[in-house]
Amino acid sequence: MTAIGFVTRTTYGGFRGQLKLLPVCADIDIVPIRDKSGDNPADFRIFTQGLEVGSGRILTGETYGTDYVSLSLAAPGLGVRKLCANLGRTVGLNGDGSFFLIWNPVD
Repeated sequence: MTAIGFVTRTTYGGFRGQLKLLPVCADIDIVPIRDKSGDNPADFRIFTQGLEVGSGRILTGETYGTDYVSLSLAAPGLGVRKLCANLGRTVGLNGDGSFFLIWNPVD
């Protein structure tokens, strides 16, 4: 399991932290979408420096049936492939509102 960043829960229901890759270190905001529409809308939008670079969805795990946030990012600095990650709790670090961004490679 490779952590590629760290975020904390914000008071408005989103997350704020950093995405940390070898060529990229960017502050990110994961903002909840309050006015969703369509068949399969995202639950979050991901921003860095005022630009939207991805989205997130709340999914339910198959094994334990617990909810988690799955992220998908795409930007020129990341290359031609999209970057996928899940938010994973940081047990014992900075309280219950802290999460690692866990890299989830796609084929």
